[in-house]
Amino acid sequence: MVSPRTMAMMFSIALAVGALAASESSNKAVSSTAGGSIIPTGISSTTSAVSATLASSFTSAASSSATKPPTEASRSTLPISYYSFTPFPTPAQSAVSGGFPSSDPKNPPPVHSDLKIIPNFAPAWAVAYKKAKAKIANFTLEEKVNVTTGVGWMGGRCAGNIAAIEPIDGRGWPGLCLENSPLGVSPVDYATVFPAGINAAATWNRRLMRLRGLLIGREHVGKGVNVALGPMMNMGRQAQGGRNWEGFGADPFLSGEAAYETILGLQSAGVQACAKHYINNDQEHNRTTSSSDVDDRTQHEIYAQPFLRSVMAGLTSVMCSYNLINDTYACENDKMLNDVLKREFGFQGYVMSDWDATMSTLSAIAGLDMTMPGGIGLDVGDVGTSSSYFGGNLTAFVNNGTIPLSRIDDMATRILAGWYFLGQDAPSYPQVNFNIWNPYDDSTNGRVDVQDDHYKVVREIGAASTVLLKNDRGALPLKKPRSLVLIGNDAGPGRAGPNQFQDQGGSDGTLAVGWGSGSGDFTYLITPLEAIQARARQHRTSVSWLLDNFDLPMAGNVAIRQSAALVFINSDSGEGYITVNGNEGDRKNLTAWHGGDALVLAVAAQNNNTIVIVHSVGPLIVEPWIEHPNVTAVLWAGLPGSESGYSITEVLYGDWNPSGRLPYTIARNASDYPAHLVFGGDSTDIVKINYTEGLLIDYRHFDAKHIHPRFEFGFGLSYTSFHYTDMMISKMFDFARVQCDEISNWEAGNSTRITEGSSTALWLHEPAYRVTFSVENTGKVYGGDIPQLYVNFPPSSGEPPSVLKGFINVEVNPGQKVSVTITLSRHDLSIWDVADQGWRKPQGNIRLEIGASSRDIRLRGMLP
Repeated sequence: MVSPRTMAMMFSIALAVGALAASESSNKAVSSTAGGSIIPTGISSTTSAVSATLASSFTSAASSSATKPPTEASRSTLPISYYSFTPFPTPAQSAVSGGFPSSDPKNPPPVHSDLKIIPNFAPAWAVAYKKAKAKIANFTLEEKVNVTTGVGWMGGRCAGNIAAIEPIDGRGWPGLCLENSPLGVSPVDYATVFPAGINAAATWNRRLMRLRGLLIGREHVGKGVNVALGPMMNMGRQAQGGRNWEGFGADPFLSGEAAYETILGLQSAGVQACAKHYINNDQEHNRTTSSSDVDDRTQHEIYAQPFLRSVMAGLTSVMCSYNLINDTYACENDKMLNDVLKREFGFQGYVMSDWDATMSTLSAIAGLDMTMPGGIGLDVGDVGTSSSYFGGNLTAFVNNGTIPLSRIDDMATRILAGWYFLGQDAPSYPQVNFNIWNPYDDSTNGRVDVQDDHYKVVREIGAASTVLLKNDRGALPLKKPRSLVLIGNDAGPGRAGPNQFQDQGGSDGTLAVGWGSGSGDFTYLITPLEAIQARARQHRTSVSWLLDNFDLPMAGNVAIRQSAALVFINSDSGEGYITVNGNEGDRKNLTAWHGGDALVLAVAAQNNNTIVIVHSVGPLIVEPWIEHPNVTAVLWAGLPGSESGYSITEVLYGDWNPSGRLPYTIARNASDYPAHLVFGGDSTDIVKINYTEGLLIDYRHFDAKHIHPRFEFGFGLSYTSFHYTDMMISKMFDFARVQCDEISNWEAGNSTRITEGSSTALWLHEPAYRVTFSVENTGKVYGGDIPQLYVNFPPSSGEPPSVLKGFINVEVNPGQKVSVTITLSRHDLSIWDVADQGWRKPQGNIRLEIGASSRDIRLRGMLP
């Protein structure tokens, strides 16, 4: 037991930095870590919940905005004690020729392989760790702590900065620059604003996902950034979530594949990727004072899935989130950081806090490796002993025996290993050449242009992510119309250019990105009005426009006798530190902004060829006008970035045959969605956000509850048509030929064992079954299609009726038939067993479906 005097001394230190509340007798925060665990050595058994496995459940229903949500006045914390620490063992898997090759993160396997080649980054990590350990061996304790502690808000040129250790040439180290955002380097000049993450997901195209990541990565490297703060992969649990657009939609498989390809692209360029926000940061309201209460199975099968795939991509860093998870803050949650991320997933990189999300010095024991921006709060100034949970206080906790030196070594090693892993020790790696805090200072801004010809890919992704939702009477593509009118402020420029609002925190003109730290500053923005006018001139088409949404009589009048009326509407959202039109990050509702619904109806009343183009951060309720007989076509363009106008023009005129598919469900009524924003709570409350829907998010809920959506998940039309035939399902040989005992154990219906890297093991993710079928283009024009594979687990499994587990994009000429293959892994066919804490194959028959959407099923078969 720890002596009263020692306990009092440690407690006073904790209070001095605001690190800890008094230790609670019922510490329900933390849980076991198998393998390299943290072990409190000076507490009684009544408070040693660190050694218990968390499989949390919940009982109260999620609150609506009309009632006060469930709250609690306290949070769970690590008890004050002495702790021991043993580093997690490195998951050991041998390279396998043809299926699991040793890979360098800067040279990953190619996109698209029938065998789903899985990169083996273990040798590259081993080399990086060896270099990192040799480097920190010459560091003092203070220098090791320096590696873990940001310099403070506005303390360097980047959004986040780790100070150099001098002398840099020799025993020292140059430090790190961490910079936003998930869609490009921001906010800097001479950089590209790429389509948002939600648009990358809407392409359902792995090649474009990878290419987008590669080019974003190259721009970060060109600006001298070490860590790109993205991708964002929080699930679109509820449609109003303010930052949903930064991520990849509402399905864990699609999000996981998009995250995987994005990270492989980013890191192949040489920049460290940072997967965020880990985990359950799914709304902006109360994001720092809410507890996301999620059961263990839902956590593994839904919210952790994109992070698991990120680790398999060789991910270098993870950003933990602001919210609490089952009553413990995410950045000091031992279960999620140590047991799941570092042990179960075998994560070799480091965990950083979101900005000001570190809650205690003892968060280092729970798995946090780096605090950002370094200080407590976002006050400008140096990070001293009394102004950071790490820094001097972390040093003090080591010196007084609370935190072992071995843990500090592990933290610094992980961070430096990430730097070596991406080859950032090379003398040729660019220096930081911008200053986001003073962009007009020529002495600290090198004005380096990193855009190259990236606009071409921006334009392609913008077109590929556009979803055709309706196309009656052959309204699209446009065929050299006599006249066009563009109506709606979303068609044209804002009054003061594309950067009139800081962090894009406003709504004026065409919408190409959402707002917040995940946004970007435009070098330029091509509006639909600009691009369509340029195209119309080639055809001698007369073009007129009205950019006022609220002059409805004028809108109707200018639409009369036009060959087509193009109505542009939008809906915006973003991060919660900015409020736009009363929307505090999250959207207040799911209706079109700026009177968009009324505008569509006013135009449709006067023009029988009204085409609606939607730029939106997420789903909208389109019921007021979607069935209007004069609304002939609808294009869902999302947030397409700087080439927005050109992208939509290519789709409108048929230069690009629409191939985008919805990455979420568009409901008929907002109430049809399974989860909604939770409001309320006092400043001292912790608001409870109960994930009572469990596995039934988005289309899974609609399927299970027999709710008919307006447009289902995975839906999208084309200017041609496709026919699916000849489905065959076969079991594949075990190309890895490793861990055969584990395979036999799984096939017998038993759970995976609790070991390091158990959830990312090769045998679990190698291709195990092959599904082949044919896709024929039965139309008259060339086009791309997105066949989707859904798994129907046996009813006894407790799974949703249909679960996405595969997709592929194919491009087919008219009259051509191509053979298509999608493979399934054992992980794809597994469910999480809470009792065993492992993955297992459920008992019973597993059916497979191939469809053009989650509800347009064309082929069915049984798993052999």
